[in-house]
Amino acid sequence: MCKIRSENMAILAGDFKTGLTLIVDGDPCQVMDFQHVKPGKGAAILKTKMRNLKTGAIQERNFNASTKFEQANISRRDAQYSYEADSIYYFMDLETYDTYELSKDQVGDNRYYIVEGSEVSLMFFEGMLLSVSVPEKVELVIAETDPAIKGAPSNQTKDAVTDTGLTLRVPQFIDTGEKIVVFTTDGKYAGRA
Repeated sequence: MCKIRSENMAILAGDFKTGLTLIVDGDPCQVMDFQHVKPGKGAAILKTKMRNLKTGAIQERNFNASTKFEQANISRRDAQYSYEADSIYYFMDLETYDTYELSKDQVGDNRYYIVEGSEVSLMFFEGMLLSVSVPEKVELVIAETDPAIKGAPSNQTKDAVTDTGLTLRVPQFIDTGEKIVVFTTDGKYAGRA
């Protein structure tokens, strides 16, 4: 069953959280990172890193913590990732079976967290397809990593590459071909699948 979810309300810059979608200069933007900065005098400043969901551009902006923003009315549709060809990613609506296309820029770093057949949410703003949203944790397969070092401490990590191209640090005991769980917010190892 397809679920369409909408969000809409006024937000103070001081209430930002990662993943929040807002209208900034008329465009829907998603908060990627933020930091509260309290100067010696005056009001607190919020340093933000945002992705413009229409263009895919990432920008860094500073706001007064009391600045108000309208939350972007983003609707979501459940879909299944089908495949990628020539830097175009194809998704199928789980209810209507319609096919949607997103460019590599629109998918962004989420390309590291989607595998054929995985379920995702497509994000729409005023009827226009903007981007794809992935779950907080996903299962990926290790495509390449060094063998474990005998006698290495159990908390020591090593580099690994997943089948989607994500490079991350994993514990020594993880081998090529193993399924692991990865946090999509920061691309870090969460455990064995």
